[in-house]
Amino acid sequence: MEIRDLTEADLDDVIDARRRAFGPIPAHEREQWRRAVLPTLAEGRYLGAFDGDRLAAAARLRRFTQWWHGRPQPMAGVAGVAVNPEYRGRGLGTRLMTTVMERAAQLGDAVSALYPATTAIYRGLGYEHAGAQHMVRLPAEQLRRIPQTGQVKLRRMGPADAAEVVSVLHRVHAANRSSGPVSWDERTWAVWLDNEDAFLYLADDGYAGYRWKGEDIRVDNLVAGSGETLRALWSLVGTASSVARDVVAPVAPDDPVLWLLRERTKEQVTQVRWMFRVIDVPAAVERRGFPAHVSCDAVLSVDDPVRGDGTWRLEVSGGSGAATPADGPGPRLRVNGLSALYAGVPTATLRLSGLMTGDDRHDEALDAAFAAKPYMLDYF
Repeated sequence: MEIRDLTEADLDDVIDARRRAFGPIPAHEREQWRRAVLPTLAEGRYLGAFDGDRLAAAARLRRFTQWWHGRPQPMAGVAGVAVNPEYRGRGLGTRLMTTVMERAAQLGDAVSALYPATTAIYRGLGYEHAGAQHMVRLPAEQLRRIPQTGQVKLRRMGPADAAEVVSVLHRVHAANRSSGPVSWDERTWAVWLDNEDAFLYLADDGYAGYRWKGEDIRVDNLVAGSGETLRALWSLVGTASSVARDVVAPVAPDDPVLWLLRERTKEQVTQVRWMFRVIDVPAAVERRGFPAHVSCDAVLSVDDPVRGDGTWRLEVSGGSGAATPADGPGPRLRVNGLSALYAGVPTATLRLSGLMTGDDRHDEALDAAFAAKPYMLDYF
């Protein structure tokens, strides 16, 4: 079995593998997928496992920016992991994913995330559950009635606005000290903004994209940097209330729209879980944001059978962190545990689940340094 970069000639076989793994793919979605994928082939972000000339499995490394405590860093989003049915049960997925992680490191991505079809294979490779895409069902009429506090200029947007959308995301997530949300690159945004079935609106400090899904309105993305823009965008979505009863939308766990509703008792929320992995410990710590008032100095031993074990001195102060090779006593974590800690999972949870053992003197400082409520608005 050979693992190599995919070429344009392989894409029909990849579509066939995806169809067998995930179900039918409408023709328009296939075309949009091709447009998004073609430029990534030369970048080494699509890998396939081949049995002779036959494609057995494939996996894609999507190029994302991800925010952790308001600081952006490149992130490898693993998507489209598909193994043809006749090759399943042979460990091929594990082998392919190991190569994917090595490729991510070569491309400069210190962290990675994915939405798992199954937990076991990814947990075995060092990924751990970190956050969710929180999908909430809201009454459209309540959104329409959100009171406005100012005049916000909204305009329709399209592919030419991709750079502005990326700029808005960087400003908003930095200001909100967000953890977990992602942004596509400008090229991918341009493809998404060319969707004729989506209704897309842009403000100076926010944007919204939504569409019909059956009898509901489905919000794909809504981000706002001010209360005025937040109210204007959600109220805009709610104007469909004369026809649509409900709006289904991805939100942060503490999204301010939930505090703007006139009535809030029972909420229907679906969590689509995502997993996270630290690939390069020093780079991941250096690129992460931390609370400015927190200081921490601890030695951590990390067991990572894929990327290699190591012992690191973790130093956090003034909103920044560093991890340097070290010796000495300290807690021991599997790389799953380190990845979960990075994403804000408390040390008590890690210890009770067996992901962290040993010295507990710095647990409170570690909890304060890595405190986070990670979420994503986007599914990939």
